[in-house]
Amino acid sequence: MTDRVVRTVLGDLPARSLGRTDYHEHLLQVTPLLPGDELDDVDVSAEETARLRDSGFDALVDLTPIGLGRDPTGLAEISRRTGVHVVAATGVHREGHYPDDHPVRRWDVARLSEVFEAEITAGLLVDPFADGPVGTTVRAGVIKVGTDYWRIGAFEAAVLEAAGVAQARTGVAVVCHLELGTAAWEAADALERAGADRRRIVLAHADRNPDPGLHLELIASGVTLGYDGAGRTKYWPDSVLLDCLAVVVEGGGGHGLLLGGDVARRSSFEACGGLPGMAYLGRRFVPRIAVRCGERVVEQLLVENPARVFAVPRRG
Repeated sequence: MTDRVVRTVLGDLPARSLGRTDYHEHLLQVTPLLPGDELDDVDVSAEETARLRDSGFDALVDLTPIGLGRDPTGLAEISRRTGVHVVAATGVHREGHYPDDHPVRRWDVARLSEVFEAEITAGLLVDPFADGPVGTTVRAGVIKVGTDYWRIGAFEAAVLEAAGVAQARTGVAVVCHLELGTAAWEAADALERAGADRRRIVLAHADRNPDPGLHLELIASGVTLGYDGAGRTKYWPDSVLLDCLAVVVEGGGGHGLLLGGDVARRSSFEACGGLPGMAYLGRRFVPRIAVRCGERVVEQLLVENPARVFAVPRRG
């Protein structure tokens, strides 16, 4: 992996130097689906990121895509302040995040893929919908897309197709939000049909459907699964996720798992007086994995797998 790098907001980093990685967070995000829970304060998000760092993480992937309050310069500032490597996203989320009159709904597959590729190779746009492009030097290192609950509508299908095209051209990973873990095969297959390398597809929220047999089948097909539901006891206790993870690891699927927090809400940030906070993953869930599966598995999930999945060839 000496010739491969991970594209962070402060520049390309040797993949071997990424360290322990939380593959799914949102540092700066505004969406109509979470009214009152806006993440729009760099100081607050920097404090929360420092808590994640102090819980044992070196890096995170910010999966806030286009049109949802993404702030490239803010992400770079958070990374500089905290010393945490941050990977930023291009892409477009599932349809529910965008009102009917949102300009992204007018973009066709060609425009979507063009923007995704440009944000990876040249730099994230401050406002992708402004008359004149205002780019930054902060480049995206991942493409974020999404599907709805057991549904891939025309909007999501176009985004998946565009992401597959952009992935094939750039080599970066595609992370696909699965609503409650559904439509996993369908989303992965759609991305692959559009040109995506299956080894660079990550299915987020796979653990919302804690079915280890299904997970082993998906991993065997080449995709990587994101487990990011720790602390969400409104669904089930962490023991359910831990049991699922252990069965997958015992079945030989440990190479196909990533861990993240996906805290995503101001009311859940410790920096705002909320819980469980981004540090929950490192403080509470990772130690239980170490006890159940061993430190070697923790190293695989937090260090080896992210370095492989998010790495791209070094260029020039």
